[in-house]
Order: sequence, then C-alpha cells, then structure tokens
Amino acid sequence: MTDPEALKRDAAAKALTFVEDGMRLGLGTGSTAKHFVDLLAERVQAGLKVVGVPTSEVTRAQAERLGVPLTTLDETPELDITIDGADEIDPALNLIKGGGGALLREKIVAAASGRMIVIADASKRVEALGRFPLPIEVNAFGLGATERAIAKVLEACGCPAPLTLRRKADGHVFVTDGGHMILDAACIRIPDPVQLGARLHSVPGVVEHGLFIGLASCAIIASPGGAEVVGRV
Repeated sequence: MTDPEALKRDAAAKALTFVEDGMRLGLGTGSTAKHFVDLLAERVQAGLKVVGVPTSEVTRAQAERLGVPLTTLDETPELDITIDGADEIDPALNLIKGGGGALLREKIVAAASGRMIVIADASKRVEALGRFPLPIEVNAFGLGATERAIAKVLEACGCPAPLTLRRKADGHVFVTDGGHMILDAACIRIPDPVQLGARLHSVPGVVEHGLFIGLASCAIIASPGGAEVVGRV
C-alpha cells in the first residue's frame, strides 16, 4: 500500500515546478500544503526568490521557522498563485475545503490570486461534493438561530444534514484564527453546490462556507502511478 503522505508530497513537488522566481504565493493550510511549504523552503534556501501569504497561523509559523519570506494581502493585494489542498474535488474542480478550519483565510487568499493550484492525493476525487462534511464558519453570537437558518437552507437545497459544532480533541469548541466557530454539515451529497453556496451566504451569522466554486484553475492529483495535472495550469 502506498503511503498517503508520500502521495501528498508527490503532489506538492509537482506543484513546485510551476513556481518561478519573483512570484507572490498563497500558502495553503493542511497536511498536503504543509509538504509544499517544506519543499518550497528548500528551494528558497537554494536561492529562489518568492514571497508568500499564509492562510493560517499554523502555516505562518511553519514558513517563518523554515525561512520562507512572508507578506500580507495589505502589502501585496494581488498574488500569482495559491497552492493549497482540498478535502474533496469534483470533476468541475469545485472543492470542499475547511477540514483544517482555515476556510475563510484560504478563500480570501485564493480569490486574490491569479491562479489556484489544488494539490491532493487521489482519495480526494469525488463525482459529487458532500461526502466530506461541509464546514460552515459562523459567528458565535446568535449561534442557535444561525444553526436553525442553515438547516432550513440545506433542506431547501436538497441536502438536509445534521449540523455538528466542531470541537477540538480535548472537547473544547474549535475557534478559528478569525475568532469564529464552525458547524460541519454531513450532507452526503450536494446536488447543486452553486445554489447552496449562494443560499448559505444569505444567512446572517454565516461568515463563510467551505464550498470553493470556480476558484481552482487546476488540480494536481497524486496516485501510485504518478501526479496527474487536471485543468489549466
């Protein structure tokens, strides 16, 4: 059996071949993106000149520790490429992201980039989004009312689902870098991700959701047979 971490590293290594000197990069969050930052740091140590915007405090700490130069979207509002992982990828390159809890910053950074390259192993490919619980970032104020409104939207969009308030391993409520909470929706299958995304944005109290629609320009999918590039690099 192929080591999943080896596949993630293969995808990250392939993505690195598209990074050029002088680029402004969005640095993703999660286990696959962590491999990319590790490999990027090796290239930086060898002389590659880039600057990165991290999508989480975890990625910021990793990049700083490894010597990858960082900036902010205030200083550098337009990026060349964001390279990030995904929890699910459908045939149209729509994504579910947010398993690591960084969906808000990940979406802001991806939207500020000319291209978004998604890196993943083959297990993340699906015919329809929804098997992975959809993260929905919410404000703590009025949580009960917000949860009720989200449940109505899910039902109206054909994917009624139980909502679970995300907690850490120690049982405490998970709090995002922005100070919000996350409700995970076990949809199983989302018939129309575009419709659901728009309807969720209309709910007061919803800060952001993990449906990344039309943001990824290509995906690099690693399997035991190699790393396949899907879409336009």
